[in-house]
Formats: sequence, structure tokens, C-alpha cells
Amino acid sequence: MANPLSVAASAMNAQMLRLNTVASNMANADTVSGTEEGAYRSRQPVFATVMDQQREVIGVAVTSVVESDAPVAKRYEPGHPQADAEGYIYSSNVNTMEEMANMMSASRAYQNNAEVFSTTKTLMLRALQLGQ
Repeated sequence: MANPLSVAASAMNAQMLRLNTVASNMANADTVSGTEEGAYRSRQPVFATVMDQQREVIGVAVTSVVESDAPVAKRYEPGHPQADAEGYIYSSNVNTMEEMANMMSASRAYQNNAEVFSTTKTLMLRALQLGQ
């Protein structure tokens, strides 16, 4: 049987990275660039289940952080200091509503795993006290 403490701890670490990614996305939501390639693109972590030799779940891992392929917004603002030769600026493709929902989901998942960790620890301590 997998150690529930290590499973909960690895899940908490994964959710913390997810929260940090959301924070980065939110911080860059209103940034602009003079090129489409230079515009900030939303990033999302990719999770994977970690299994042992017996194919039992032993944790969660972040395999990568991928950029969104959603298009960036192109606006005509010839007076903007970052405008290209044609007068366009390119803003990030971060959807703040999606990021807020993602943040709430990650926060709740983190809290749930913290509760699993705490409950497991309490049960293990009580089991040890039975032997006294």
C-alpha cells in the first residue's frame, strides 16, 4: 500500500506549482508586446500519476508547463511606445476569469490534500498509542 502521507505531500507540491503558475498568468494578464511572438502566453502545468513497480500510486508529479496556443489579441494603437511599424500592439492571451476559477480549484485541492495529510498523521499517531 502506498504511503498516503507522500501521496498527499506530492499532490500539495503539484497544487502549489499550479497556484504559482496562476499567479504568474494573472501578473502578466495586461502586458503588451510589439510582436505577436513576444506576447505573453498563458501557462498551465501538466500533472502525471507516479506509480511504483507494482503499479500502485505513490504520488503526483508535474511533467511540464505548457503554453496556451490560444491567439493573442491584436490592437491598433499607433501612439503606444511598443507599437510595431504598422501601429499594432499584441496583448497576452490570459483569460482572467479562467485563471480565477483555476486558482480556486487549485486552492481547494491543496486544502483537501492538507486535510488528508493531517488526518492520516493523526490516525497513525493514534495507532501507535494503541500499542502502549
